[in-house]
Amino acid sequence: MVMAAGLGTRMRPLTNDRCKALVEVGGKALIDWTLDKLAAAGVGTAVVNVHHFADRLEDHLARREGGPDILISDERERLMDTGGGLAKAAPLLGEDPVFVANIDALWIDREIAELDRLAAGFDEAAMDFRLLLSPMGHNLGFPGAGDFHLAPDGRIARRARGEGPLHAYAGVQVIHPRVLKGRPLQPFSTNALWDEALEAGRIFGTPMDAFWMHVGDPEARDAAQNRLSSRGDDETGPVRS
Repeated sequence: MVMAAGLGTRMRPLTNDRCKALVEVGGKALIDWTLDKLAAAGVGTAVVNVHHFADRLEDHLARREGGPDILISDERERLMDTGGGLAKAAPLLGEDPVFVANIDALWIDREIAELDRLAAGFDEAAMDFRLLLSPMGHNLGFPGAGDFHLAPDGRIARRARGEGPLHAYAGVQVIHPRVLKGRPLQPFSTNALWDEALEAGRIFGTPMDAFWMHVGDPEARDAAQNRLSSRGDDETGPVRS
């Protein structure tokens, strides 16, 4: 699933006439960076939720060439937030683990390898979520100090509640749709689902090797474009202790 229904308020004025998913970086819409990455990793069908400038986004998706096939989860009448958006889309997601991707997560090296490692590391008997994580100091556009501590066994804990290196959530995860069963069809954050999984020990993380760019506001978009223009010189993976 590709999460594309947000209002994009932090991206204004670039979202005054379009949704955030259609803001361009390096001459390509953010949602196309995401869908192309998923298609290259073997995803055949993607659910995209729509709300802000929904008609324009649907027109864009209808004109896309190549995969994946697109199914629309329509949130025109009510924006459902991230968790509510997943719950609304649940009938389209099937019964097996799925990627869930934000449209503001961009990286340009090891694109398929990162998704392959994330999926390969998902153990549905032990996990409900596996998050792609970017080591702090090896990313661009992320404004915080880090979201999660990452332990050597892959378990994660929220910042200030655990030990291990701090990482930022890199905007892609694998989830098992069983966590959505019985959820209310009302707006709520994915953080509520993560908190339950953290309490149960059923959420893990995979550290990225690629340099990750969080394209969350106009300044970050410009910085990502600059990096794309000069890419190739320093796209090496982090040194892990």
